[in-house]
Amino acid sequence: MLLRVLLLTALIAPAFAADPAPDARHQAIRRAAAAAEAALVKGPAEVTLRDQAKLALPEHFGFVPQQPAAALMRAMGNSPGDDFLGLIVPQEERSNWFVAVTYHASGYIKDDDARHWDADKLLQSLKDGTEAANEERVKSGAPALEVTRWIEPPAYEPETHRLVWSAEARHKDGSGHDPAVNYNTYLLGREGYLSLNLITSASAVDEDKSAARALLSAVDFNSGKRYGDFNSSTDKVAAYGLAALVAGVAAKKLGLLALLAAMAVKFAKIIAVAVAALIVGIKRWFKARAGQAA
Repeated sequence: MLLRVLLLTALIAPAFAADPAPDARHQAIRRAAAAAEAALVKGPAEVTLRDQAKLALPEHFGFVPQQPAAALMRAMGNSPGDDFLGLIVPQEERSNWFVAVTYHASGYIKDDDARHWDADKLLQSLKDGTEAANEERVKSGAPALEVTRWIEPPAYEPETHRLVWSAEARHKDGSGHDPAVNYNTYLLGREGYLSLNLITSASAVDEDKSAARALLSAVDFNSGKRYGDFNSSTDKVAAYGLAALVAGVAAKKLGLLALLAAMAVKFAKIIAVAVAALIVGIKRWFKARAGQAA
């Protein structure tokens, strides 16, 4: 399953080549991956997402709960925050994506700006924010990125309060023939929003995005926590609008890194290990192991 793919990719990924204690770290990753696999919830099942929402996990999907998923990410060099809820992985061997699930208690996000936003301007803002974050990315050991195009322009459904968008980001130095892609889906609620971020490759995103959309449709906020339950006299309103979830508009106004770039820094090594070339190498490794076993 994909947990093994993540594990094996982490073991061979160039991002970890300079690890001062590879054996100890690799053992830690193996233990964390084994614990994550043991805790895996297989669909169909209902998954509780804090006190906020439920995920009707479909068949052929698996959910790794917050604690073992966070332990796996930490073992692989990442620092998941308090907003991290878990990982969703496919149960089909041919699929090589995973979804990071987070909940952000931002407050109620007004969606008025979705009625008149300009996709070209949002893309330029995303490019500018990503470029501004490159200095921090390089300091963290990740390659500098440049956003090149929309894979899917931002689309918001005001009836369901769901947002979907995806942009392609490539290494500025031209390395990496099949860049990793974040296919971003969101569901707005009364007190914040859920994010289901599918990480895949540019060559596979057209096929894999159907899984992300199916998962987004399978999530619903609890009664009293839904967007329509907002009470203007008592509830907190977010300091930014819906466009901030696309291009980091609010983040730049607040003097912070653009949201996409910040997520890229936070998950830099996870994103790096999702590169298709490494997955091809892993599949060859599996085939070689199968040949030895025969």
